[in-house]
Amino acid sequence: MSAVSDRLPAFPWDKLEPYKATATAHPGGIVDLSVGTPVDPVPDLIQKALVAAADSPGYPTVWGTPELRNAITGWVERRLGAREVTHRHILPIVGSKELVAWLPTQLGLGPGDRVAYPRLAYPTYEVGARLARADHVAYDDPTELDPAGLKLLWLNSPSNPTGRVLGKDELTRIVAWAREHGILVFSDECYIELGWEADPVSVLHPDVCGGSYDGIVSVHSLSKRSNLAGYRAAFLAGDPAVLGPLLEIRKHGGMMTAAPTQAAVVAALGDDAHVREQRERYAARRTLLRDALLKHGFRIEHSEASLYLWATRDESCWDTVAHLAERGILVAPGDFYGPAGDRFVRVALTATDERVAAAVERLH
Repeated sequence: MSAVSDRLPAFPWDKLEPYKATATAHPGGIVDLSVGTPVDPVPDLIQKALVAAADSPGYPTVWGTPELRNAITGWVERRLGAREVTHRHILPIVGSKELVAWLPTQLGLGPGDRVAYPRLAYPTYEVGARLARADHVAYDDPTELDPAGLKLLWLNSPSNPTGRVLGKDELTRIVAWAREHGILVFSDECYIELGWEADPVSVLHPDVCGGSYDGIVSVHSLSKRSNLAGYRAAFLAGDPAVLGPLLEIRKHGGMMTAAPTQAAVVAALGDDAHVREQRERYAARRTLLRDALLKHGFRIEHSEASLYLWATRDESCWDTVAHLAERGILVAPGDFYGPAGDRFVRVALTATDERVAAAVERLH
């Protein structure tokens, strides 16, 4: 068995530590815009639901309570426009990252099988392929890939890191191509509630999938919409022929969402008001940071959705990281997300209003 270090890339965030030290030394303290982790409070109604379920001595079920499954199916129909979604069409997961990392393995993929993901992408898509010892390939347009041996196609809209949104026509074309070649599509839609200059569409929308969920699954998380990154709350929706076997595998693996978290998700998915409030916070921070970056000489590409601004000064991303670190601002270098990002940085909107104001002042 090969060593883990041979199978996995170096953990990229370790490379950022010297720049973090520089930013931390700024007289006004660090403004950390590198990681997209929520900083705002968990909404009160969700906290109360969690506390009310705190006395949960028994094991939770992998498939979740009927109340949880009802909450998920209701949200998928209401928010994504999907039709006739039953409990067989959904599956709770323990946060979306574990699903991304272990999906190829749980699907039984291995050497000779191929996993595809966007050229600029969340690094865990590649990690998942490597863990399964499957081959991996990055794409600009998936329909230009050689379909031979391609078993899993990852979509990500809105994108992390670029904020790019795949339009309805583009999604329809990709889904049709994948079905034609028998390729399973998993669409990471964790930022779908955070469209700014575009209205993101799910692969489950009938205009995209034709009312059939065959060969498609969407991935959703409550980390960003409801500030629940600490709760590990997410779910899948789509093809029952895919989700049924995954449910059985995850039962054997004990991959259970904690019972109090399940109760919290029911409350979160049943309330749209807190999502609107959080969107307004992020929209205000986005406007301030975007304007300040543009005035500072940056160019911003895509970024029409998600929690990030994809920005460049047309130089090495590490030169930009160093430039901002000297001003006490820490951002993520674009090459964390693939070589194509080597002249960009990802600027997260996940900082308090006070810290965002400090960043804006330092960029003037």
